[in-house]
Amino acid sequence: MRRLINRHPSRRMKILLGALPFILAVAIYAIAADARGADGPDKLMPGLNAITSAMSRLMFDIDRATGARLFWADTWASLARLGVGLGISAVIGLGLGVPVGFIPCLRALFEPFFAALSLIPPLAVLPILFILFGLGELSKTVLIVFGIAPFILRDVMLRVAEIPREQIVKAQTLGASSWQMILGLVLPQVFARLISSVRLSLGAAWLFVIAAEAITAEAGLGYRIFLVRRYLAMDVILPYVLWITLLAFAMDYALRQAHDAIPWTRFKEGG
Repeated sequence: MRRLINRHPSRRMKILLGALPFILAVAIYAIAADARGADGPDKLMPGLNAITSAMSRLMFDIDRATGARLFWADTWASLARLGVGLGISAVIGLGLGVPVGFIPCLRALFEPFFAALSLIPPLAVLPILFILFGLGELSKTVLIVFGIAPFILRDVMLRVAEIPREQIVKAQTLGASSWQMILGLVLPQVFARLISSVRLSLGAAWLFVIAAEAITAEAGLGYRIFLVRRYLAMDVILPYVLWITLLAFAMDYALRQAHDAIPWTRFKEGG
């Protein structure tokens, strides 16, 4: 007897089924916007034509004040902040998480501190960061790092603790020093977990970028959203939110592909 649980869609069918909810959402929005705009333009739910016109202007027209195409300038500004923050956080997570998680004395010394640090709400210290580092790019980068580096750090430490003790004993039997074990035994097994930790931090990183840009910035996706909200410009806000979602999805997909490209992750899943 064929049961529903045993029916698996083909690759083409997966793509179609995955796209169907988005198509339905756009169709429902278009119908609702046309209904609301029957008596005139509706600022809260603009039609697809209004959204297309607004985005065409931002994407292709050069702004007189800045001399740039605002949509692409905002995208680059936000991605640059996000990339720098994620990169620094990954380096901190790997550079501190591996030795602290591997060496018992370091773990006893720093683990409680890192645990407490990860529990501090990053947005609560945002005013402090602006006071200490000013209103420029440095404070935005520090906010991202402060928000996600402790999570990545603790996740890497946990992965180091999961390494079987037998492997460590065998490495010591073969004469490996602590740093040789870190480089040859721990790092290869932790790198895939680092990529997964960065993936899980993407949502929080975008939140901190947008929060920082909403308070002080001259360009950025979050800056533009909060700039035009005073005019109820939903024809700009909605596409920007969708664009942020698309960028986050693309970054998540790229990180997932990088994770799956590591040979020993496939071996572990298959074996």
